Amino acid sequence: MRAHTVGILVFDGVKMLDVAGPAEVFAEANLSGTDYRIRYLSATGDDVRSSIGMRVPADAPADEAGRLDTALIAGGEAFPAEPVPENLRTAAAVLAERSGRIASICTGAFVLGAAGLLDGKRATTHWKHARELARRHPSAEIRPDAIFVRDGTTYTSAGVTAGIDLALALLEEDHGPALTRTVAKSLVVYMQRAGGQSQFSAALLAPTPRTPVLRHVVDTVKADPAGSYGAGHLARLAGVSPRHLTRLFREELGTTPAKFVELVRFDTAKALLDAGHTVTRAAQLAGFGTPESLRRSFITHLSISPLRYQRRFTSTTGRT
Repeated sequence: MRAHTVGILVFDGVKMLDVAGPAEVFAEANLSGTDYRIRYLSATGDDVRSSIGMRVPADAPADEAGRLDTALIAGGEAFPAEPVPENLRTAAAVLAERSGRIASICTGAFVLGAAGLLDGKRATTHWKHARELARRHPSAEIRPDAIFVRDGTTYTSAGVTAGIDLALALLEEDHGPALTRTVAKSLVVYMQRAGGQSQFSAALLAPTPRTPVLRHVVDTVKADPAGSYGAGHLARLAGVSPRHLTRLFREELGTTPAKFVELVRFDTAKALLDAGHTVTRAAQLAGFGTPESLRRSFITHLSISPLRYQRRFTSTTGRT
C-alpha cells in the first residue's frame, strides 16, 4: 500500500489522549498492512510536554513538515480559556496548505478556527465548549451534538475519545470498512459509535437564562420534569403571554418551550436508565408517560432506542 504521512501538531499542555488515541488507530492499521507514517510536529520544532507531564518529542517544526496526507490538530485545556497563540495559528494554517485533509481533535477546533479554517464550514468540538466556539466563529455552523463532522477536506471531532472515532472514519475512507472493523475490534472500540454527544450532555448545553422569569420557568421544569407544562401553564408560571415566553426562549436558549421541556425530560430519562430503571419506569418518572414516547425521543436525539442505549452505556447497577 502507498505510504500515508500523518502529521500531528502538538504543543505544551496538549491532551495526551488527543495525540495517542488517533495515533494508535493508525499504528494498529499498520499491523494489517497499511503504511501510515506518523510525524509529531510543533510550532517551533521543540519537544513539548503533554497534559500528563509526558514529554512528546517533535520530529520537526510545522513549516518544515513537507507534504502531508493528513494533518491532525490536537486539543488541550488551554483552549478556549486562553487565546490561541500566533505561532500555533500559523502552524495550523501551514499544515492545512500542505495536507490533503486536516482534522482537529476536541478543542483543537479552536486552533483551526483561529487560523481561519472553519469560516463558512460545519464543525464540532467538546460539548462544553461548543457555544464558545460558535461565539468566536459566527460564520461557522457549529454542531454541538456531533461526534465528528466532515466539511470537504476539513474534519472536526468532539471531546478526547472522539479522536478515535474520527481516526477510524479516516481509516475507513482510506481503506474501507473491512480493515477498519478489524482495527476497531483489536482496540475494543465501536467502529461507529451510536448517538451523538447528547448521550452525555443534552440539557447541559443550555446557558443559564438572563431573564428572571425565564430562569424561574427553567428551574421549575428541571426540578420536576414530570409536571404538566403546556404552553398556557408555562406562560402563567412566568406571568407573561405564551407568545412573549416563546420569544424569550428563542432569544436566550435558541429553542421553544415545548422543545426545552422535551429535552429536560430526555436528559432525566437517560439518567434514570443509567441508574438501572426500566424503560417503562424511566418514561413515567421523566414525564414521557409511555415507553413509546420515550423511544421516539431517543430515536430523535441518539438514533438508538432507550433499551439499546441502556445496554451500551449504563453502569453495572441493577435495574429496578
